[in-house]
Amino acid sequence: MTEIAKIIRQARDQARLTSLDYARLLLDEFIELHGDRQFRDDGAVIGGLGLLGGMPVTVVGIQKGKSLQDNLKRNFGQPHPEGYRKALRLMKQAEKFGRPILTLINTAGAYPGISAEERGQGEAIARNLMEMSDLKVPIIALIIGEGGSGGALALAVADRVWMLENAIYAVLSPEGFASILWKDASRAMEAAKLMKITSYELLEMGVVDKVISEKGSQKEVVEGLRKELMTSFAELQSCSREQLVAERYERFRKY
Repeated sequence: MTEIAKIIRQARDQARLTSLDYARLLLDEFIELHGDRQFRDDGAVIGGLGLLGGMPVTVVGIQKGKSLQDNLKRNFGQPHPEGYRKALRLMKQAEKFGRPILTLINTAGAYPGISAEERGQGEAIARNLMEMSDLKVPIIALIIGEGGSGGALALAVADRVWMLENAIYAVLSPEGFASILWKDASRAMEAAKLMKITSYELLEMGVVDKVISEKGSQKEVVEGLRKELMTSFAELQSCSREQLVAERYERFRKY
């Protein structure tokens, strides 16, 4: 197995920690909140608030399941429009109360079904992009597994974009890329090499700002991540609201 194939396999591994796992491990007194106040709760998106080293923080994440039944409940980590609207509701709530925001991303992409399109999937994603760009609180986005397409980007308009070492981040899946370019999904690994989707490749290109090492035990990885988050949120909170928004705008304009 090639190195790129190993990374993709690890990024998609069902045994990886999920967004809900990270929320509960990183935060004290985590309370999950539900619903978009328009249609229903979307199990593919989780969110809530808790304490990070005593600092109130809002967490929003895309949730994959750990079994077939769990994946059916979570729609295999593919959010519907109400999931993105729930995420935005919680982020606007965080802005109202001055809480920093942590987003956790692990999705192959937004759900592409007819029902999602009928309820405004494209509009929901576009609104998140627009609203996040202007939120006046610190935002850190962390890709914990697979970051695919606009479904991932809808939670990644942040002041800092980080990736776990064995995560991937791309405009579409390698299989989709190969199908479009060569009409042959079996050439996915060849496509992955061309796409440059791994953490260190994206760090070198400036697409992400930090790679979080996954070496060591699960406890060591989580503790290291907690310290990184506390330090970065403290730095971002020292900026004025106007500076935060201006620098976030410039970060994405450079692409």
